[in-house]
Amino acid sequence: MTEPSALTIRTELRFLLNDRQIALNSIRPDQTLLDFIRLDRRLTGTKEGCAEGDCGACTVLVGRLEGDTVKYETVNSCIRFLGSLDGCHVVTIEHLKRPDGSLHPVQQAMVDFHGSQCGFCTPGFVMALYGLWMQRPQPSVQAIETAIQGNLCRCTGYEPIIKAAQAISSYGTPENDPLAQERAKVVAELKAIKDGRRVEVGSGEERFIIPASADDLAAVLETEPSANVVAGSTDVGLWVTKFMRKITPVVFIGGIDELRGITVDERGITLGALVSYSDAQAVLAEHVPAFGKLIHRIGGEQVRNMGTIGGNVANGSPIGDTPPPLIALNASVTLRKGAARRTIPLEQFFIAYGKQDRQPGEFVEAIHIPLPEQGTQFAAWKISKRREEDITSVLGAFLLKLAADGTVETIRIAYGGMAATPKRAAAVEAALTGKPWNAETIETALHFYEADFKPISDMRASSAYRMLSARNLLRRFHLATTKPAGSLTVSRYEAA
Repeated sequence: MTEPSALTIRTELRFLLNDRQIALNSIRPDQTLLDFIRLDRRLTGTKEGCAEGDCGACTVLVGRLEGDTVKYETVNSCIRFLGSLDGCHVVTIEHLKRPDGSLHPVQQAMVDFHGSQCGFCTPGFVMALYGLWMQRPQPSVQAIETAIQGNLCRCTGYEPIIKAAQAISSYGTPENDPLAQERAKVVAELKAIKDGRRVEVGSGEERFIIPASADDLAAVLETEPSANVVAGSTDVGLWVTKFMRKITPVVFIGGIDELRGITVDERGITLGALVSYSDAQAVLAEHVPAFGKLIHRIGGEQVRNMGTIGGNVANGSPIGDTPPPLIALNASVTLRKGAARRTIPLEQFFIAYGKQDRQPGEFVEAIHIPLPEQGTQFAAWKISKRREEDITSVLGAFLLKLAADGTVETIRIAYGGMAATPKRAAAVEAALTGKPWNAETIETALHFYEADFKPISDMRASSAYRMLSARNLLRRFHLATTKPAGSLTVSRYEAA
């Protein structure tokens, strides 16, 4: 492990903003990217709508080095902290104009297809479509709708915007885009910024630290065990913008590439703590298809680009979307403190509301997901008021293995939104194990839910609604595993 004394410490934050290099040595740990670009740099094209990562009006691109290229992703600047941007390239809508001052292809398409009325949400839509266009110049309607899940428009309606997105490549090509043409210069500048040094800005409690590596993170947390560790800030951002909470001192870990690794072998899938929802989606969709589909129900594209599965686990929320399927799949988590590591079953990590089995100075390093055995069946379903971009009311995950005679050999059932932590339905599992997998067994097992759960009523759902939904999800899982006549989920793309 790297000793702190062996590190050179840099006392300023450095990143690129459009075509300029920024160096800051006096900023608040809780200063958001949105406030910086609007108030400090007067780049007012980016708007504040909701201040919670829900409406997309604040969408910008953030690029980070991946080898010898830059990967650009859409993010919500309203909940992205400035301190998380060291070594990144921030692109706002002002950077899209061509050298002659004419509109960018994305902007021109929006004008020509009448994709804007009041215009407040338009910059966010443009940036969301820009991020998509660079990756997929000829996107499908489904890909377009996925890219703008996190963008809300209250006056135009989405049809003109979708038509504009389909037409962008008729106005230009990504190869001739300003970002593509300046890519080599940006790569060189970002490599120079990422100098392998720890960054410390500020003093006393009003300071933040950016560790140089995973080893350095372990060293920092040994000396700063009470610090708030911030990865994607999709939750912590709201602590600041909505609850006005102090979050200092802060350790920003989003730039530690070692924690972004994904490996698949005979033991299963291992995700580094900083693997985002977006980066995890493809591997989960390939090996655990139902889990991959669930990822699309988590926030909008901007949130999925920022949020990390490790952060979702470490946060310990009872309505976090990934813990129930991870528990059902018998996942484990590796925790690190200094040079010492321990790996425990994930279900043991959650102790009580707001309390996890994580000691001071210890952090989530990786999550290990066993691949479902041959012959097992897995499903996960989320209940929320809106289908897209909404917080869970109830989420159920199920893993079933039947014996040769059709009885339940093993079953694991886990829920979010039903207790103070993500929790298994142990009594229900016991009532099902060894019994025939039929409707009669299911109806009998439903009586055991009250032994496992006493859900609360809140703004998202009543206790009775949660209990009924949890029971109905078990009924749904039974139907999904016994009825051969197609999916129980309606998809207009498949229906068409």
